[in-house]
Amino acid sequence: MQALNDLISSLNGIVWGPLMLVLILGTGFFLMVRLSFMPLKHIVSSFRLLWQSRSKKGEGDISPFNALMTSLSATIGTGNIAGVATAIFLGGPGALFWMWCTALVGMATKYAEAVLAVKYREVDNKGNHIGGPMFYIKNGLKSHWAWLGTCFAVFGALAGFGIGNTIQANSVADVLSNTFDVPHMVTGTVIAVLAALVLVGGIKRIGNVAGKLVPLMATAYVVSGLVILVLNYETIPSALALIFTHAFTPVAATGGFAGAAVWAAIRFGVARGIFSNEAGLGSAPIAHAAASTNSPVQQGRIAMLGTFIDTIIVCSITGLVIISTGAWKMGETGASLSSAAFELALPGIGGYIVAIGLSVFAFTTILGWSFYSEKCVEFLLGERAIIPFRVLWIVAVPIGATANLDFIWLVADTLNALMAIPNLIALILLSPVVFKLTKEHFNKQ
Repeated sequence: MQALNDLISSLNGIVWGPLMLVLILGTGFFLMVRLSFMPLKHIVSSFRLLWQSRSKKGEGDISPFNALMTSLSATIGTGNIAGVATAIFLGGPGALFWMWCTALVGMATKYAEAVLAVKYREVDNKGNHIGGPMFYIKNGLKSHWAWLGTCFAVFGALAGFGIGNTIQANSVADVLSNTFDVPHMVTGTVIAVLAALVLVGGIKRIGNVAGKLVPLMATAYVVSGLVILVLNYETIPSALALIFTHAFTPVAATGGFAGAAVWAAIRFGVARGIFSNEAGLGSAPIAHAAASTNSPVQQGRIAMLGTFIDTIIVCSITGLVIISTGAWKMGETGASLSSAAFELALPGIGGYIVAIGLSVFAFTTILGWSFYSEKCVEFLLGERAIIPFRVLWIVAVPIGATANLDFIWLVADTLNALMAIPNLIALILLSPVVFKLTKEHFNKQ
């Protein structure tokens, strides 16, 4: 086991090295500039478009609104609670700044992913709309790039068991054990049963569940965080000063915090930012490909809101609570750090807010990622593999709930990078298509 851990650690250091960070941020920045900062200029109008898209208005299986909710169900999870805390624990307060940077340029990345997903999607034998990086690589690039789509599908299928399954179950089991003394196996078994009941209905049932649970729980969590920030309003200026200062200067050891270099703030801020909002991974476009729309650009505008909501809103709430309360100096990490911060601000109920929020977020993430990985498996092995995959997915939940958290985080981080590489290459190669469709769309208005 130690040998495997060392091997994955070495691979993780390579795939999350400087070149990977340049590829992720560089691709997003390139797309944002070539789109003339359209994603930032059209945030308000895109939220109006989202509100108008709650019903089906074109070819597809679920409404554009539910497509975003399915995407958000997979992104708003442990990354927003445990991931932010881990980034701050390893990189200091400055890591939150780099998470913001990743999200802002990631809006352009997410927009491009969804545009291409709708443009190049297909209809399977059951009449379902399927798409994502493997399809826009297959249908948008020349045949000698086909191997890139296969690589994405392989990494996507495997990554789901890390980022979207076992790590979610493990985080929930950990926080429920610490807060309510619930055994890890009990948590894993309950989640597995509930997930199985939803997965039987496929994307339509996942979309319906996500469309109700995600807005409700995200709103409750954000409101709770805002209450804490209002109660601690006098500490917010100093918290923001720490974030911006330590984004560019090292932070010394203080209290239980071991200290961090600038490189650590950048590395863990970007890595956890990507883990949270998934911009560039290529996962979200799999959900957006199922949206009932005839406009790739309109779905792209809706899709880019997922990154804004996930990181600029939800992750910021968690990060600011952790920093403003001083909990980041306690030496805790992961969900325990977020729980400690909320408990400091709201004694007696803060820990429960995090426990309940994490549980719901992680459950919906398991649902959303089941669809992502299922489509990757279907691309590789055909429709006959769907049922065996779902069984394996459900079995993995209780296993993940009782596994070692550090090892799972390491594997998930590594698979994220491996999954992102073929997708980012495809986005760069197909970017002229995105620019052309965008220009044509706005010229008609």
